[in-house]
Amino acid sequence: MTRISLKSGNLREDCVAEALHIIEQSGLEGLSLREVARRLGVSHQAPYKHYPSRDHLLAEVVARAFAAFAQHLDQRPRHADPHDDMSEMGRAYVGYSLAHPLHYRLMFGTPLPNPEQHPEMMRQAQHAFALLQDCLSRLPGNADGRNQTLDALFVWSVVHGISSILQTSAVNTLALPPGIMAGFAAHAFSRLRAALDAPQSPSPPQ
Repeated sequence: MTRISLKSGNLREDCVAEALHIIEQSGLEGLSLREVARRLGVSHQAPYKHYPSRDHLLAEVVARAFAAFAQHLDQRPRHADPHDDMSEMGRAYVGYSLAHPLHYRLMFGTPLPNPEQHPEMMRQAQHAFALLQDCLSRLPGNADGRNQTLDALFVWSVVHGISSILQTSAVNTLALPPGIMAGFAAHAFSRLRAALDAPQSPSPPQ
């Protein structure tokens, strides 16, 4: 990841940029407002003007990651066929996870601040999920809102799994034939389409 230019004169933005750099370098445990201030060369109290606590700064970073992620999904090429559009969203999801591993790890691989105390972070996360639900709502026979939510969780788990496998080196231990991984995502999306087309069993009692 290319480090964002710091000391722009906007302390709020500089804190966000430096927080990302710290997390990339030292992990989430290295993030503190004092360390952000030290690296920016400002008083240790200065970041508190914009972020009352470390969690407030982290929530801002995560909210922006979700917003960028949702924007990427929303800007995917659109297809009239809802199945093709769903596959396009899946490719956009995987592409984002590979192009922005730090953002992806922040959204889905780290302990987050309490969402109830940071509503903007929650709103941005829910917006990304709503895009998936909207895509599912256009599939034939998917008018049941409850099934849309369950299906969205199913699709998310599959696509998240694809992204996670493509980002790990563990797959190299399998000694797979050449070319298998190149077609892995496309095959998974085709199987996902078949699963979504299959007749659904009644939802379990709530």
